[in-house]
Amino acid sequence: MEKYTIISNASGTRNIEISETNLKTIQKYNLFDGLIGSNGIIDDSSVSHLQHLAGGLIDSSYASDNDLLDFYREVLAHPNMKATCLRNLMQLYAEWAEKHPVESPDNAEC
Repeated sequence: MEKYTIISNASGTRNIEISETNLKTIQKYNLFDGLIGSNGIIDDSSVSHLQHLAGGLIDSSYASDNDLLDFYREVLAHPNMKATCLRNLMQLYAEWAEKHPVESPDNAEC
């Protein structure tokens, strides 16, 4: 499984490792959909909102999904997860998602 490193602070001195499984989890649960308001600003409240969203999914019937729990522990609960890190994670995800589109049921092979 491929690993990616994203810069987590403005000075570039801290990093977080992101696994391909983490990116698939973002895609599976559409975690970035509607996360950023109309102003386009990513700030610490955006991080908090994403943490609450993922936490709610974990507390719900999705609790048996270890990938979601791992994403929360490895990425969202990481001490370096701040606005800069989220911005870089969203950029990494956008680049990754272009190469890994969600397969719609219409396009699935029989």
